[in-house]
Amino acid sequence: MTLKPCSKIFIIGLPRTGTTSISVALLEKGFKVAHTAFTQRTFELAEVISDCPCFSDYQQLDRLFPGSKFVYLQRELSLWLPSMQRLLSKMAPHLQPKTGHFNPVLKRSFEQTFELSRINVITDEHLRYCYNNHQKQVETYFKNRQDLLSINISEPRSLATLMRFLEVDGEHSDENNQAFPHLNQGSQVSNWKAYKHKNKISSLSAGKNHRKFFDYQI
Repeated sequence: MTLKPCSKIFIIGLPRTGTTSISVALLEKGFKVAHTAFTQRTFELAEVISDCPCFSDYQQLDRLFPGSKFVYLQRELSLWLPSMQRLLSKMAPHLQPKTGHFNPVLKRSFEQTFELSRINVITDEHLRYCYNNHQKQVETYFKNRQDLLSINISEPRSLATLMRFLEVDGEHSDENNQAFPHLNQGSQVSNWKAYKHKNKISSLSAGKNHRKFFDYQI
């Protein structure tokens, strides 16, 4: 698939909504995919970027990469809440502003979306608020636009819906019978690292600015 100059595909669903599964599916369709992106070079190389920082920074990315398409991932709250609680419990020590070893872009993105500085951030009430607030903000921002697709990847024919939205050539009618790969189920959170594919783009790709964090110059 060849995109317009400077245009990208941004997966802006929250963590644990299927960002790894959709990333792998698009790798298999021939796209160059980065699951998380932290450097300028990664944004240059990848055709598809998912997860962090896309779910928090989609408005800036929309302005930086005109003509791009955006995919919002839905998931039933009854499934998303316990999955997100497990993830945040595991990530919490590494997301600390001063002592955590995670990438600064990832820390900022999570803080902006989940308000990690608050007490009891992994309660059902707080995470439900974060999910609904993010969804409302996305819907408001893209209202009356045609460049956003909202899907639940567990629903039948959602992959075919995605392919039509991306205008991928050469798809056949049996696409309706295909499904997204089910990855990062249960407590698994690192299947992307283990998945080998020639089209994978590193989150920390180095370019002329070395591994400089991606900053917005609009």
